[in-house]
Amino acid sequence: MTYGTFEQTYAAAEDRYKNLEYRRAGNSGLDLPAVSFGLWQKFGTDHPYETQREIVLHAFDLGITHFDNADRYGPPHRAAQQLFGKVLKRDLAAYRDELLLSTKAGNPIGPSPYHKGGSRKSLLTSLEHSLRDLGTDYVDIFYSHSPDLTTPLEETVGALVSAVRQGKALYVGLSNYAPERAHEAAELLRREGVPLLAHQPRYSIFDRRPELNGLLKLAAEDGFGLIVYSPLAQGLLTNKYLDGIPAGARARTSTFLSPDVIDDVYRQRATALNRIAEGRGQSLAQLALQWVLRQPQVTSALIGASSTWQLDHNVKGLDFPPLTEEELALIDEHGVHGTGLRL
Repeated sequence: MTYGTFEQTYAAAEDRYKNLEYRRAGNSGLDLPAVSFGLWQKFGTDHPYETQREIVLHAFDLGITHFDNADRYGPPHRAAQQLFGKVLKRDLAAYRDELLLSTKAGNPIGPSPYHKGGSRKSLLTSLEHSLRDLGTDYVDIFYSHSPDLTTPLEETVGALVSAVRQGKALYVGLSNYAPERAHEAAELLRREGVPLLAHQPRYSIFDRRPELNGLLKLAAEDGFGLIVYSPLAQGLLTNKYLDGIPAGARARTSTFLSPDVIDDVYRQRATALNRIAEGRGQSLAQLALQWVLRQPQVTSALIGASSTWQLDHNVKGLDFPPLTEEELALIDEHGVHGTGLRL
């Protein structure tokens, strides 16, 4: 079988739906894998295509059906979508009906006033480009990437509604919205008959804003799921930085994690959390994933990976027993909100 100029050589693992728990997104009828794959980092032209392809296909073999993207992801912008589009055409076209593809628009991707913000023109034009990048007629979830306080919320919501009514998105979501604005958007969407499926906030042991600002409570009340990103706090909730900053680590190369935050206070707290994980026979990363997924409002945790081993390791974290009340209390003691982060 061929798709375009590529010969179909990939066949998905037959047991791929035995590996992961699938969770319902809010009040919708849609199930997502407990772990989703995000192409936020390490999926640009600065990394080898074959490695990226191998990771994406391995994720699907593990039962990860949800692949999260954005027009901004790269470098350069849109490169991650174009990479995934190439894999979709070459390897995953036969499985398109089993995939949940999401993309986001609204964060700046260029100097033009139409390459940012929540206007109807910016969002719907970006979606058209994303569909071409991905090589698909529709995405499963289309997000407003960040709130644009200079554009009426009704216009932003109207663009999301249009995407669904035009058949270019099946569901809509928000990302990085404060709870009050998310609730207002959810109400506007409900009136249009296009319910808010999901909100994508940052959430981890070290970043507890969804608990503190009421977003967890709002998700339950408004009936949307949370698809949380950075559950490992950009690698701070792994054993990578317990003894310093290794060469080539994200803290040396990424604009999203500064080496300044890896100080003695961080190492003391992360080391204590690592001891809790070791007492359970798991890694700190696996503990951190279990911690965010303990919340019933959390539909899925977004992870990235630079190797198939990383993927296997993180997914295996879901096989450990649930965290006990005593363990959660210890995690609260050492997992102080704001540790290692610039809030």
